Amino acid sequence: MDDSHGSHASSTDVLVAGAGPVGLTAALELRRRGVDCRIVDRLDVPPQYAKAVGIQPRTLELWEAAGLLRESLDASTPLRGQLVYRNGELVTRTELHLPPDVPYGFIALPQYETERLLAERLAGCGTTVDRGVELTALAQDVDGVTAELAGPAGREVVRSRYLVGCDGAHSVVRKSLGLDFPGGAFGEQYMLGDVEVDWSIPAGFGVRATYETDGAVDDLLVCIPLPGHRRYRMSMLVPPDLATEIRPGEISHGFEAGRAPELHHIQAAIDRLAPEPTVVRNLRWSSVFRISHRLVDRYGEGRVFVAGDAAHIHPPTGAQGMNTGIQDAVNLAWKLALAIDGVAANGLLDSYQAERHPVGEEVVGRTIRHARAGFESDPDDEWTIIRREAQLLVNYRESPIVGPPARVAAKGGRPEPGDRAPDARGLVREAVQFPVRLFELLTSPEHTLLLYADDAATAAGLDDVASTVRSLAHGRLDVYAVLADGVPAPDLQLPAVHDVANEFRTAYGASDGATYLVRPDGHVGHRGAGPDPAGQAAHLARVFAPA
Repeated sequence: MDDSHGSHASSTDVLVAGAGPVGLTAALELRRRGVDCRIVDRLDVPPQYAKAVGIQPRTLELWEAAGLLRESLDASTPLRGQLVYRNGELVTRTELHLPPDVPYGFIALPQYETERLLAERLAGCGTTVDRGVELTALAQDVDGVTAELAGPAGREVVRSRYLVGCDGAHSVVRKSLGLDFPGGAFGEQYMLGDVEVDWSIPAGFGVRATYETDGAVDDLLVCIPLPGHRRYRMSMLVPPDLATEIRPGEISHGFEAGRAPELHHIQAAIDRLAPEPTVVRNLRWSSVFRISHRLVDRYGEGRVFVAGDAAHIHPPTGAQGMNTGIQDAVNLAWKLALAIDGVAANGLLDSYQAERHPVGEEVVGRTIRHARAGFESDPDDEWTIIRREAQLLVNYRESPIVGPPARVAAKGGRPEPGDRAPDARGLVREAVQFPVRLFELLTSPEHTLLLYADDAATAAGLDDVASTVRSLAHGRLDVYAVLADGVPAPDLQLPAVHDVANEFRTAYGASDGATYLVRPDGHVGHRGAGPDPAGQAAHLARVFAPA
């Protein structure tokens, strides 16, 4: 790239391309860790569409750590279940009853609201989106990335240490890296509409209605509740007058540039398929869209990475796409922060590919199966399906940077290194007059070490354990003692909670002296049967540079 004429130059630690939910998450997670970051988006104003609306419980856990939980719950509506109709008859009524270990339920939040909340939280960290600015080219070397931008101020060259492409299915970043994006497309075209109706369907229930012939779906209507009185995001097959043509070799995913559906188009589908007569009104937004399924071969190269739709696209079945992309961003951001601060182990950034590519592969395959055969074809039991769709079963057990499987006699055997760290309620902390949750202690942007003791002798040695592990982690570590009910620790210098309800011991399979190192993304990195200095050191050497 020639940056010598007609342009101005700037620099930042990380340049994020794309200000959808994934890019905003990446920028927010970097700023929470004090990383200098710039985020750009080619659109002049945030789009006001309800494309992705389902928020999974795992995302709410991550938003709790990021300080977004209250605002997201305030702006959302809970999802309570689904009614399934086939050829005009109700065939299934599913009510969402959650397992007791799941802290949050499923909610619906329009994508424009998700982006607003993330952007406001990011602005609170001192960074706003540079809008109307498009990434047009990039080149990298051993020291950093040079990106060319085009915007209102003209051509600009930005030098960054790393670049994260969150720029969607047609990603410039992915194409610039020459990453392969194999897959295919569904032949059907759909239309979306954000509308209100006056039917008597119970609040919080989604609707799926089909007409089928010999098991084949001829017509389809899917309605997802949105905040507001009887407001839904509806999707249905597109009528012939709105259909567009696919060009050979084109990635056909997302919104089409043709005519937007009008109320009468949506009303026609409602008249054919709705479980009861109703009138559609107050159309806020609509679009025609297509669905493809593709997975990038590599989630990055050198100092440039891709996340979200730039890395994986698939059917919207189960509301997995945006939530998976948000987890991509959280996984990558804490690792980038350590690399920028010079305390990351060699190979730490390579673990982004090792951990997230298998997740993307599983999600793409599962959503295709569910789109073609429905959830009823799933062989797992109801609660396993709920936990999996909630994205609580995502694990990194095969990751090169997590500890080996714990070889301890643990009650329940969970969690293993790489698993999501579960919550535990009923903890008691001095000076707090009500029970607290473990997740309240895991909101730090750093690693957290949990040290369990069920007798006073073990508790007395926890300060020394904490000191050793802190030094190995360059001080980038919060430590808590989790003490069994009744264990005295008057001289303990560590902050401590008492597990009076025995929930921590049960959820973690804890025995006296057990240690759990929880990563910034809420996954267990290492688990030891005791103080385990050798095991902790071996694990931390995979994450942190030598202290």
